[in-house]
Amino acid sequence: MNSTIILICVVIYFVGLLFIAYRTSKNADNQSFFIGNRKSKWWLVAFGMIGTSLSGVTFISVPGTVGKLTGTEYVYGGFEYYMMVVGFFLGYFIVAFILLPLYYRMNLTSIYTYLGRRFNVEAHKTGSIFFIISRGIGATARLFLVINVLQIFLLDQIGIPFWLTTLVILLMIVLYTYEGGVKTIVVTDTLQTTFMLLSLVICIIYVLTQLDMSASEGYTKLAEYNYTHLMNFDGNSATYFLKSLIGGMFITIAMTGLDQEMMQKNISVDNLYNSKKNMLTFAGTLLIVNFAFLFLGGLLYLYSMQNGAVYGDGVFGFKNAAGEIQNIMGDDIFPALSLQGFFPLFIAVIFIIGLISALFPSADGALTSLTSSFCVDLLKMNDNEKMSESQKKKTRITVHLVFTVIFFLLILIFKWINDKSIVYLIMNVAGYTYGPLLGLFAFGILTKRTISLKFAILSVALIAPVITYTINELFIQFTDYRIGVELIVLNGLLTFIGLWLISKKKNSQEKLEPINQEFN
Repeated sequence: MNSTIILICVVIYFVGLLFIAYRTSKNADNQSFFIGNRKSKWWLVAFGMIGTSLSGVTFISVPGTVGKLTGTEYVYGGFEYYMMVVGFFLGYFIVAFILLPLYYRMNLTSIYTYLGRRFNVEAHKTGSIFFIISRGIGATARLFLVINVLQIFLLDQIGIPFWLTTLVILLMIVLYTYEGGVKTIVVTDTLQTTFMLLSLVICIIYVLTQLDMSASEGYTKLAEYNYTHLMNFDGNSATYFLKSLIGGMFITIAMTGLDQEMMQKNISVDNLYNSKKNMLTFAGTLLIVNFAFLFLGGLLYLYSMQNGAVYGDGVFGFKNAAGEIQNIMGDDIFPALSLQGFFPLFIAVIFIIGLISALFPSADGALTSLTSSFCVDLLKMNDNEKMSESQKKKTRITVHLVFTVIFFLLILIFKWINDKSIVYLIMNVAGYTYGPLLGLFAFGILTKRTISLKFAILSVALIAPVITYTINELFIQFTDYRIGVELIVLNGLLTFIGLWLISKKKNSQEKLEPINQEFN
């Protein structure tokens, strides 16, 4: 594998991003950074959000989910993940027709401002804090996955340490986002989504060619191996199809509709009608793209077996000189084939460009949205008339750099944990961290009750995930039932119940928007 050629391609790609950042960040101010001055084109946002939503997790992990191991037995995961994708699709309609109208009507920069106006400043800051924790963990897990692949299959060969790879990639992201923010990433994400989808299509065509099959023949062959089954009918399983469907829907509501990163791009569109078009176009496209990734995953397993891969002793992969099977199951299958000589150099280059194109949209959006949420929600920069624009900009850049350092440290922690199935790890973490946001927003929208007890909202938001975790552990210890992605529903429901218990009916004299109350 010619690492030098691949690295040169990466450098050229990054220089292109810097050029776009330079062009789009001219005359940028804080509103450009936070919401793109509400001048983003809906079709650009829709297309770019594909890359943000999919990220390196989809590019690597989703193809790997087609095959899985249970103990020492090799079984097929098939297309079971697609039921969660269908759940995502349903969730986007709720976001488009319930949450987006709310955000536009209130003219929000940060969506957590709604919680302040509906309840109090404590709720506002609680929502922001949970978002910062959720997105920080999720984004760094996605970053770790991609950086680790680059490290293992490419950079270790030339002696570059993991920490340096992480640092350089984060500095790249900072360089093209710190000035223009949303105004820049709406454009760069569109470019990167294009490269990612081109990589996907080219890889599918190449593998089909090597297997000497058409697309329909490839699908038929996958069906023969039971790779294409959609539904798991075992009600006790964590991937039972109804759990995946319902859990996927609520994950979308929480991780898109209640997520500042995703909504920051949507509310940068000039009006509600175009923002809805963006959301629904994006939702439909994801159905097609995720199916294509699963189709590629099945083809990769067929290609591996055609080239000598076997399964045994709890692993699936190729035998080394000592007769031991080197596992390529799950997250490792796509990079292993692309970067260990099974594919030609041009496919390896396409894989790397596609992988980086999947990495950057998720990471740049996360870094920008975390900066925005901290500045707007916690520091209340937009409401501080004593700060000059230059002071606000300096503060914003400082916060941006601090979050970069936090990202760096979290990625090193993920390297230490080194989980091999990041896609399910992220969904599990999301269940605990986005659940309180789901319950809090649902309570605000579906009821008219008020909460006046100090620290009550924060307490409920902290206690609900603990109870959820305890319930999950009890099920594992004493039953055959396994809680899957419906964990977020349970967590949100417990939050809703807790808020109901500490709330009271709204008096006719009370205002619904106590946004100016102090929260110490």
